[in-house]
Amino acid sequence: MNTPSTYFEQLYSGSADPWQLSDRWYEQRKYAHTLAALPQRRYRSAFEPGCSVGVLTARLAERCDSLLATDRVAAAAGLAAARTRELPGVRVEQLAIPEEWPAGSFELIVLSELLYYFDDPTLRDVLGRTVQALEPGGTLLTVHWNHPVPEHRRTGRELAPVLSATPGLTLLTDCRDPDFTLHVFGRQDPDGSGPLSPAAREGMV
Repeated sequence: MNTPSTYFEQLYSGSADPWQLSDRWYEQRKYAHTLAALPQRRYRSAFEPGCSVGVLTARLAERCDSLLATDRVAAAAGLAAARTRELPGVRVEQLAIPEEWPAGSFELIVLSELLYYFDDPTLRDVLGRTVQALEPGGTLLTVHWNHPVPEHRRTGRELAPVLSATPGLTLLTDCRDPDFTLHVFGRQDPDGSGPLSPAAREGMV
């Protein structure tokens, strides 16, 4: 089964930032890797489910014209909305994926510290919806903690082969840090051609 909503609600009832996302150097370093790994300088539209209190959201907003950030916990969504209130193009909503998947398509989807909360059927559902919602040539970035946690169904290392086997995606970046696993995938075009690397986008290769 999936990690229950009550687990997250209890965390936020005791702290406005239960994972210390705003203060820990580990998190700041990981976010720097996350932003640096994006193959495009800027994206028209982006989706970040599981945004928590919006620390990564605020940094993603600098690279996106339009960004939808969501969280299943009302307290988290409220804190993320407050953090990003002055940032243009950012919209924060309380949504629980995959049941409340937003309409439309996105040029960028970021799944950060999220997928290990899902059981096998839900994980397949989330990844299937992700591929469907990603524009051809678009970017999927995933990053997850590598160490075992009782509430996590998998580690980042264990998610890696599941992600790499997802139909419709082409692996662009595979970063295996001691503490997290980061992947960047490109959505294949309808003709089956793969996404362009940053150098190829600029005509260097």
